[in-house]
Amino acid sequence: MKDQSKHATTVVCPMTVAVGLPGDPVVPLSAELCYDTADPYAVRLSLGAPETREPVDWFFARSLLEEGMRQPTGIGNVLVSPSHRGRGDSVAVVVRAAGGAARIEIPAPQTAEFLRRSHALVPAGRESPHLGMDRALAALMDMCE
Repeated sequence: MKDQSKHATTVVCPMTVAVGLPGDPVVPLSAELCYDTADPYAVRLSLGAPETREPVDWFFARSLLEEGMRQPTGIGNVLVSPSHRGRGDSVAVVVRAAGGAARIEIPAPQTAEFLRRSHALVPAGRESPHLGMDRALAALMDMCE
């Protein structure tokens, strides 16, 4: 059997998260953290995946998730921080949209392992060669001809 890890371009980490909306009880929900070398600066948090046909996806910087495991960080639509519950077992991700905000508690051990695996594919600071800028520029130039 071949070693497939040498050719891996994605990391997917299924987990159960706790989602809380203002005024509603916290509910468990299946989710996935995803990393793809095609978008090397970003991670995707898919709520409802893989069980629902159309999960709700949030994209944000991998560095935001990493820093948010240690200290509160982020501005705008995504904020990440260690859990305020005083335990190191989860990371809080607050997502905001026009319709409101939700707090998502994701398991810290699984998140740390997800980040470790993503850095094994593309180390921090080495993302730019994975962007494929030459291919994108060539495709753009072909469209202009």
